[in-house]
Amino acid sequence: MAIRLTFALVVLLAAPFFGVAFADEAAPAAIPEAQSFSSSQSGKFGGETVKYTATAGETYLKDEDGSPKASIFSIAYVKDDVTDPATRPVAFLWNGGPGSCSVWLHMGAFGPKRVVVPSDARDDGAPPFTMEDNPLTILDVTDIVFVDPVGTGYSRPLGEHEGKEFWGVSEDGRSIAEFIRAWITANKRWASPKYIGGESYGTTRSAAVINELEGGFDDVAVNGLILISTVMDFYTSAFQTGNELGYVTYLPTMAATAAYHGKIDPPPADLAAFLAEAREFAIDEYAPALLRGNTLAHAERERIREKLSYFTGISEDYFKLSDLRITDRRFYKELLRDEGLVVGRLDGRFTGRDIDNAGETPESDPSFYGIDGAFTAAVNHYLVNELGVEIDRPYRIFGGVGREWNWEIPANRFRSFNVNVAPYIGTAMRQNSSLRVFNAAGYYDFATPFFDAEMSFMRNGVVPERITYAYYESGHMMYIHQPSLIQLMDDVRAFILAGR
Repeated sequence: MAIRLTFALVVLLAAPFFGVAFADEAAPAAIPEAQSFSSSQSGKFGGETVKYTATAGETYLKDEDGSPKASIFSIAYVKDDVTDPATRPVAFLWNGGPGSCSVWLHMGAFGPKRVVVPSDARDDGAPPFTMEDNPLTILDVTDIVFVDPVGTGYSRPLGEHEGKEFWGVSEDGRSIAEFIRAWITANKRWASPKYIGGESYGTTRSAAVINELEGGFDDVAVNGLILISTVMDFYTSAFQTGNELGYVTYLPTMAATAAYHGKIDPPPADLAAFLAEAREFAIDEYAPALLRGNTLAHAERERIREKLSYFTGISEDYFKLSDLRITDRRFYKELLRDEGLVVGRLDGRFTGRDIDNAGETPESDPSFYGIDGAFTAAVNHYLVNELGVEIDRPYRIFGGVGREWNWEIPANRFRSFNVNVAPYIGTAMRQNSSLRVFNAAGYYDFATPFFDAEMSFMRNGVVPERITYAYYESGHMMYIHQPSLIQLMDDVRAFILAGR
């Protein structure tokens, strides 16, 4: 006994010298209470005066043992004095990336305030930026919850949990589904009509979320998907050696952009009709020619080359050198090379200048650096000055989590971008006879080409009768173009009202 006591005393005295850690020193920092900031607001939306409560705050996702594992930050706008919440829809919206917060849909289109950027594809410049009331938002017909996934906005893992637990197609979809379940429980909205949706990768997320919500016996039934700038099947829009589909799905977007910049001769009198013609050529003539490879007859090769030049505004000589193929990045540089300009990826209406005109691909995307400053300034100002948020850490516009994203899903078991989540939507539509899909696409969007989305919905078991397609003469973020914003909000409002 004396020996044991002596040994324990030696260890205790030696601890400061040998760095021995004890339980009280190694205990993790306590997780603070979730923060929430609410305020009463009002506005005139869709011609109706709406009084609502704005709540910006954290929702903690819980482990099986009930301890917090992640904080999801959201901004919710809920109409006051609703007699029966079961009749009032609620829409959950997010952006993409993966790794983006919800600022773009929030401050660009669907929120009660929006930042104003030039509608004619000019750069947004420097502060001060204009933020204004947004009478076009759909708060007259639905409550809206903007969601920031883990690693974006103020959302983060908690305790000993790491971001990688939430960074993946399935992992991310599961966490957002958990958030929706937690939110509708806390707010007593299980009986309300529900819409979920997003932009860009946010549409991929929407498919993963619907799979989580409606894939078990404890379903959260969803009334509609609101998909903006859709990407479902990453393989059909990938430029990989041996994969010809990317050249096919991008061609109509190239045709639209060439027409916008006056490179189609003669100029099309009707853009929609011209793009229908481009689609038909792409799938009926161009795709078979590419599949024939080096067995394609010389006369047919010359005919295809001539039509490619017509639809894209790129010379026949270029297509001769490139074996009938042009990638998106080459197109950005080649279309206006004679003017010393490059066109945008997110929005082909935008143009910019590189350091020189000899490159094969552009330095950067003029349609992104043309808007990012205004949106970043607007959301940071709005959260603090109008919603009263007091959180002492940066609001992350892009969390950089895409570099660590897990692209594996049970449906395909292949890594990288060979991911296809469209079957999730097909399954949900077959198992939920009321589920409808709204698909919004910008003609000048190279990030998520409109024909690629159409091809995803042509296949994969999706029910065509319950899909609404809408097209806009703008790009990836069609709402930065004022006429397209007006049309988009009218279209989404009509989509929700049709579900009543």
